[in-house]
Amino acid sequence: MPVDSWTTVSGLRAQSLKAWNSGALLRELLEPSGAYPRRRTLKRPTAGELLSDYGAARSWAAELFAAAGQFNLETTEVGRNTIGSNRIPAAAVFATVKDEIGFVGKTREATRFRELAASLRGLDPLLHAWAARRPLRVLALGPDVLAAARVALWLRDNPEPGIYVRQLGLPGVHTKFIEGHRQDINQLLAALTPCPDSGRTEVDAERAVEEVEPDVTGADATLENGVGRTAAARFARRHGFLHPPELVRFRILDPAIPALGGARDITVTAEAFSTLQLPVHKVIATENQVNFLALPERPGTLALYGAGYGFSSLRDAAWLRNCKILYWGDIDTHGFHILDQLRAVHPLVESVLMDEETLLAHRDAWGQEPSPSRAALTRLTPEESELYVSLGNAAYGSGVRLEQELINWDWALERLGSPAS
Repeated sequence: MPVDSWTTVSGLRAQSLKAWNSGALLRELLEPSGAYPRRRTLKRPTAGELLSDYGAARSWAAELFAAAGQFNLETTEVGRNTIGSNRIPAAAVFATVKDEIGFVGKTREATRFRELAASLRGLDPLLHAWAARRPLRVLALGPDVLAAARVALWLRDNPEPGIYVRQLGLPGVHTKFIEGHRQDINQLLAALTPCPDSGRTEVDAERAVEEVEPDVTGADATLENGVGRTAAARFARRHGFLHPPELVRFRILDPAIPALGGARDITVTAEAFSTLQLPVHKVIATENQVNFLALPERPGTLALYGAGYGFSSLRDAAWLRNCKILYWGDIDTHGFHILDQLRAVHPLVESVLMDEETLLAHRDAWGQEPSPSRAALTRLTPEESELYVSLGNAAYGSGVRLEQELINWDWALERLGSPAS
């Protein structure tokens, strides 16, 4: 029906909401562009449609006239030579951006945004432009944006502080706050430290921050640089904070290898791990703690816990290069993603219990992977790659995954090989 194509009040509001959701209306509040009065053209009945469905056209126009108030209606003459001259709505005109914001019911949010933007400007005029570029982020952060800005100002004035983040003495700022607002702080700092001689704009600087500090979560957050450096450690290094060392936990499965007294389950720094000279020829890396603890005694073997998240420990431990390294991860797309990244450090890493036979033998233990990886992985074997693609394409069902801890233990031990192998 032609009536479906006419711009209704709800259709007009959808146009204005789109402008709100893009940040354009809030940006206009801070930096008027001259776009107002803004004229939004309406799709309206033709003369033929007036003739064939006059009642529907009359109701359509009446709804628009009744809604006018925060906008004015321009009209046009239609149907002079067919049904007789009729003036119908042709465009909605918003005199000011405040009128359009009120039309979409966002006046309260706009007021809060202006208050936050004014507070940011009070901290430093350079933050005004950042607020205009990222108005929706300002709103989402609320008062936290001011705390993040104070951290950015402190970092600008105190480069290479040489303290732990925990020691930062700003009111309302603590380690967890900074961990949750790293990217915001980095962007605010970029806005506060423009480089006029580099030819880069503030927008360029903020985009560079996004490239260095990608906003990722979950498994991908541990994979994005292939060396297991956490985002918190990267932030600390970037700004000259001290940061806790990466820790490596391992078990010596060979009771004949001397260790720290009778200790077999040992945690050391990655730096200390890199200097060890243990007489082992095999390493079994697993990310499940129970698997790690349950692995039985094996000659010349070491179990490594959480290797998928500690790539630098494997990268820097040159003594491991002569070892056979087995990686036992979950059978899901992120498990293969970790395997692919691990091979960037140790190309000869072999996967174990990450095959189709194991997957199909444990149908009753299948779970759901909420957000499968879509990354192009280049370091998998043909068999691994085929299984990775099949999982991603839902060949076995949507988001199928098999967590390593759910694999039958006898099945696992058989495929890990005899202790002498």
